[in-house]
Amino acid sequence: MAPVNDPYILEVWKALPTDSITAGWRTIDLVQIGPCRIKAAKYLPDNLEALLVGFPDVVVAPNSQLPQGKGFKMVRAGLGKSGGDHQWLAIVRQPTGPLELFATMVADISNFLASSEQLNEQLLYRRFLGRVRGWQEFMRRGGDGLSSEAELGLVGELNALSMLVTKNVPLYTVVNSWKGPAGGLHDYSFGTGALEVKSTMTSGAFRVRITSLEQLDDPVIPPLYLMAMRFSDGDRGKTLTQIIEGIRSHLDADLGASILFEQALLDVGYLDMHSDKYTQRYQLHEVRIHLVDAEFPRLTSSSISPCILRAQYELDLSLINAENCSFDATLTALGVIDGTH
Repeated sequence: MAPVNDPYILEVWKALPTDSITAGWRTIDLVQIGPCRIKAAKYLPDNLEALLVGFPDVVVAPNSQLPQGKGFKMVRAGLGKSGGDHQWLAIVRQPTGPLELFATMVADISNFLASSEQLNEQLLYRRFLGRVRGWQEFMRRGGDGLSSEAELGLVGELNALSMLVTKNVPLYTVVNSWKGPAGGLHDYSFGTGALEVKSTMTSGAFRVRITSLEQLDDPVIPPLYLMAMRFSDGDRGKTLTQIIEGIRSHLDADLGASILFEQALLDVGYLDMHSDKYTQRYQLHEVRIHLVDAEFPRLTSSSISPCILRAQYELDLSLINAENCSFDATLTALGVIDGTH
């Protein structure tokens, strides 16, 4: 299947009828992915644009359990004889939802499903709902792209991911360990410890911001390492979009890893439609990695008054005497690579 883009989706919707005596769905087939079918649609007389996805065998969730987003709703749809034996789910634009952004969402979901065609129907259904929930969160936050602070944070996490890939860690393992976009307490969790990534563009003092009392608390599964990256602005640096494209090229060899990565980007709020916005170039200038142990300076719930319920604070790593660990030594301690080779 050739990639579906926003202008094509908009043209397909225009080709559908806008008035009819009989209420119901008006559809045009877009693509078939294995046993699953995808249609562009409108529901009359409301005349609202929609994407229909049909599954022949899975048990489709009731409307009350389906994701609902700002600007769209998701419902079960009955197509009668034209729907065959499939069970249909409809993502329907709401009157307040911008048409162009909804078209971007529909194109993204269509391409996402097409890239997942090697999965069985049950997994495809789950990936589909996960993608819609990612858009639900994206719409909730607002569709204007990442803030400067969020962009810098993402650049740091992606640099850590790129460094993991160079260590020949299995691609799926690398992406699956990236928990930051899904709201994990730490950016990377390996089951044998965790890695918290911080980014800064400050000169002089190496300051990083800790966003909660729990972030550097004693981990459930030790050890915990703090990986801080200092970036500078320079012509030799890469934009956020360039970093992402480089990672995508590495992940082409593993479909499962690619699917996870694209979902993570959506969860964190990155869309290709905003790529022109990300013009800042980031050149990695310095990396510091510290084991977060009893001697490491930090604020935790157990170390302060119980009257303080939450806090954010800054650490100046240039004043810390703790050992600056190498990346290889850190991954060995986390059990990610074998330090004997």
